[in-house]
Amino acid sequence: KIAPLSILYQISPSINPNLLVIMAAVSVLAGGWGGLNQTQLRKVLAYSSIAHMGWMIAVTTYNPTLTLLNLTIYIMMTLGAFMLFTLNSSTTTLSLSHMWNKLPLMTSLVLMTMLSLGGLPPLSGFIPKWMIIHELTKNDMIATAMFMATTALLNLYFYMRLTYATALTMFPSTNTMKMKWQFENTKNSILLPPLIVTSTMLLPLTPMMLTLF
Repeated sequence: KIAPLSILYQISPSINPNLLVIMAAVSVLAGGWGGLNQTQLRKVLAYSSIAHMGWMIAVTTYNPTLTLLNLTIYIMMTLGAFMLFTLNSSTTTLSLSHMWNKLPLMTSLVLMTMLSLGGLPPLSGFIPKWMIIHELTKNDMIATAMFMATTALLNLYFYMRLTYATALTMFPSTNTMKMKWQFENTKNSILLPPLIVTSTMLLPLTPMMLTLF
């Protein structure tokens, strides 16, 4: 994502803004629509990446710095999600359903990170969407802002579906032990705590970001 976005960032002054807005709207719609019926986590994150790319493209012409801010927040959220899935050895929606009885604390972090990727307020993923809608509205792109805000609900839906699979379902098992987390040899990562904090708790910094961008 960094390579095409850097090219767009450099050539955006010479591109028709309406063309970029159309590309952004199509990307957001395709990313949200394509991720609805996916069960593989990597495919869900791939379609989510397409949708987030659309949000970044939408304001590349109007406010390139806001595009870089959006990319930074998205990278932090995605790194946190990938690390959580790797530590839990989760690859499908089904594998999320037996996570809670192994790593209950890690499960709560997965829930927060996925909802943040979906753009649910008051988590960090809501910040770039809010600021991009504000920027589009300032440039009289109200219809585009409303369309992108509506299609963003598709992303939020499939991330909430993953949240449901993680927190409210349990994989069938013949093992009667309910507290396997007491015997699990969990792997730790130094980068995970700061990534989780930044991917979920940046909303108090929004007023400062609004003054900068």
